[in-house]
Amino acid sequence: MENANKLNQIFEAISWGAFFVLWGITILFTSLPNAIGTVGIGLILISLNVARSRNGLPVSVFSTTLGILALLLGGLELISPYFNISFEIPYFAILLIVFGGSLITRQLKENRNLFKKTQF
Repeated sequence: MENANKLNQIFEAISWGAFFVLWGITILFTSLPNAIGTVGIGLILISLNVARSRNGLPVSVFSTTLGILALLLGGLELISPYFNISFEIPYFAILLIVFGGSLITRQLKENRNLFKKTQF
C-alpha cells in the first residue's frame, strides 16, 4: 500500500511539473493558439490516469472527465477557424459546473447509506 501511495505521488508530481512547463510555454510563446494549453492540459490529465491504470492504481474519474472535456473543448477551438465555426466557449463556467457536479456526485455516492437512514 505504501508503495502504491508513493507511486501515485510520483505520477502527480510529474503531472504538476508538466502542467507548469506547459503553462510557461504558452505564456512565453504568445504566437501559439490559446487552445494548445487546453489540449495540453487534457493530455496531461489523461496521461496521468493512463499511468495510474497501467500500474494498478485507482483512476480518478474526476481528472479523467476534466481531461476529456479539455481535449474536446481545445480541439473544437483549434478546428473552429477551418470549419467557420464561430462560438465562444465559456471554459471557466463549464469547468466550475463539472467540478461542482463531480463533488456533489462523489459525496452522494460515498454517503449513500447515510442518506437512506436520514429522514428529511
